[in-house]
Amino acid sequence: MVQNRWGYQLGVLRDALDQLNVLSEEWLRTKETLPGPGTATFDDALAEHHAECWSSLDDWATHAHALRDINSAARYASSPLAPPPTLTAAPSPGRATPVRR
Repeated sequence: MVQNRWGYQLGVLRDALDQLNVLSEEWLRTKETLPGPGTATFDDALAEHHAECWSSLDDWATHAHALRDINSAARYASSPLAPPPTLTAAPSPGRATPVRR
């Protein structure tokens, strides 16, 4: 049930996250040079920062559902690499009796 679009969507999400990290670092540096919150200079700089973030946040709003879709597909897909889940825990190698605490 793998979807071809997932690779593209994960790439968009990764790029958007990278961009948000860059913008966050820039904002932290800029914020140090500004007067406190509530001043026109600070508020204008913060509004500009939010405007720069908008496109990346929109990418997350548009494509983040792919993470849920991938998780659901992985949970219900059979895998030759992993044994099917069991209801009881497998015994630990080298331990014949349970440990009392």
